[in-house]
Amino acid sequence: MEIKGLRLMHRQISKKVGMPPGSLVYIGDGTPAATKISVLDYTETEVLEKTDITLEECLPLRDSSSTTWLNFSGLSDVETIRKLGEAFGLHPLVMEDVLHTGQRPKLELYDDYIYMVVKMIYRGENGKEINYEQLSLVLGKNYVLSFQEREGDVFNSIRERIRNNKGRLRKSGADYLVYSLIDSVVDNYYPSLETVGDRVEDIEERLTEDPDPVLLGDIYRLKREVIFLRKSIWPLREVVAALMRQDTDLVSPSTNTYLRDVYDHSIQVMDVVDTYTDMLSGLLDVYMSSVSNRMNEIMKTLTIIATIFIPLTFIAGLYGMNFRYMPELNNELAYPMVLIGMTGVSVLLLLYFRRKGWL
Repeated sequence: MEIKGLRLMHRQISKKVGMPPGSLVYIGDGTPAATKISVLDYTETEVLEKTDITLEECLPLRDSSSTTWLNFSGLSDVETIRKLGEAFGLHPLVMEDVLHTGQRPKLELYDDYIYMVVKMIYRGENGKEINYEQLSLVLGKNYVLSFQEREGDVFNSIRERIRNNKGRLRKSGADYLVYSLIDSVVDNYYPSLETVGDRVEDIEERLTEDPDPVLLGDIYRLKREVIFLRKSIWPLREVVAALMRQDTDLVSPSTNTYLRDVYDHSIQVMDVVDTYTDMLSGLLDVYMSSVSNRMNEIMKTLTIIATIFIPLTFIAGLYGMNFRYMPELNNELAYPMVLIGMTGVSVLLLLYFRRKGWL
């Protein structure tokens, strides 16, 4: 998310000032994408998958004995999201947070469901830029609701495991599905961090070759991105820890074992982010030192040149005075002798500077 997007979001927030709590207004860094609903309803033996369905088609699944995953991509249809919240008994403040995509990752426990916010981070199409997206999750007794800002996510592998009945997904409940979604989000932090790592290495190479002013701008931009990464990833550890600590029937003890693994991965990710933060701070210091050293070298060269010309200027000024009686003026060898003397002074100074290690 660029600074321009943040400013746009803040302007949208200012428009909401004075509205009552629970007012459903989209607040994001751009135009909301069209809302599309997909469903995966499964048991250990059967699976039902539908895409681009209406809200009325998926509501009967909320009371089924199977595990239901309803995914909403795009947040433009505020009315549909409001009706969904009413149908599933979600608090108006929860639906407000779903539409406000600038939320900090968090977890909130309600009577019969758990609401979570995490940041989904993945590489862009060119493989260099990093995309940020808020992912809201609602865990109920036998259902999971997921809300994304736009179409496209990091959950294709989970869908394939459900379709092909691989792993524990079809044999476990909704809590294990939520674990799988969070685990997929955390796993996809690593490719994004690899992109950051490649850019850090590129800056290191350029810094050793030619620390130009453009490089300073690249360091600041990358440092800003890493700071935003840290703000998105750091609270996730608290979310996973809070999910493990909740005294609720919605999360089984067996799922807690897997959540501990996600918690460990989140700590590893934060270690990598902190490492990049320190490296960029170090690169910034190296850049400033390089520029300072370069300036010192230039000043040293200019100082040596000025020092050499000081006695030469004195000699030239001495014999440039318009006195009438100067014995040297009448000597035929005066001019070459002065030039030879000035050259000798310059050579002696150069030899002296070289002996001192200043050249």
